[in-house]
Amino acid sequence: MIEGQHGLNWPRWQRLAQAAEDLGFAGLYRSDHYTDATPPDMDSLELWVSLTWLASHTQRIEFGPIVSPASFRHPSMTARMAAAVDDLSAGRLQLGLGAGWQEREHTKFGLDLLDTTPRFVRFTESLEVIRRLLRSDEPVFFEGEFYHLEEALLLPRPQRLHGPPIVIGGNGPKLTLPLVARYADEWNGVFVAPAKFHELSQMLDDLVSLHGRDASTVRRSLMNQVNFGRDDAEVARVLNGRDPAALRERGVLIGTANAIVEQLGHFAEAGVQRIMLQWMALDDLDRLEAMAAQVLPQFHR
Repeated sequence: MIEGQHGLNWPRWQRLAQAAEDLGFAGLYRSDHYTDATPPDMDSLELWVSLTWLASHTQRIEFGPIVSPASFRHPSMTARMAAAVDDLSAGRLQLGLGAGWQEREHTKFGLDLLDTTPRFVRFTESLEVIRRLLRSDEPVFFEGEFYHLEEALLLPRPQRLHGPPIVIGGNGPKLTLPLVARYADEWNGVFVAPAKFHELSQMLDDLVSLHGRDASTVRRSLMNQVNFGRDDAEVARVLNGRDPAALRERGVLIGTANAIVEQLGHFAEAGVQRIMLQWMALDDLDRLEAMAAQVLPQFHR
């Protein structure tokens, strides 16, 4: 998983996509941001343009946004683009959605983030609209506070039954997890240690059951940063003075190959079914290749 606002341009995206495809990773995911939360601003490819290219220039890997804010696009357009990109890729898109959080980019580009309560009302309506448009073969009517649909039918219909799976990212037990239980095919936790992930996952089990769904049908994944090095000196260089203990409290993976494999095992035991490793060095493909060669063969994916 890479941060699209951290200098992502076409040469970097194309190299990373080819690397993910060739090195054996299960997927390639990216954030959906205009800018970072703090300066300086860097290159940032638009999400759906980049995913359209990826869909037609890779054959194997899954991909998608982790996650796309509801504040950026009308949900009917998100549904249209997602269905088309999923079809183009022969069913490899994972549709990651979120409420939005970063004030700076919204202010800079004239987007309305909203206060927390109306923001999640809008997100809930967005999820409802997207899911109905993807799943309904009949015209959709919807009357909400933020969105209104009248005889809206998504054509052509998605080739995959119900369209791409909806992934909701976030850890909030009061707002996010109830939406996961109601709408999502997958919950994507963010920067939590194994024990906390397990606790939130159990909470989600109970919420899913309240909606009459089988908890096992909601996939569990995690996005967390990896600080891999081929030796201890390289690990120290990648950490660049950051406190390893503080990072590990948030579940950040740190170390050489064997240490990373051990930490991945702890997450698997906590119920993580797949993990998106946040890779911050977009140009460091040598180290990415080394991690793939040394870690992937040891871990049962």
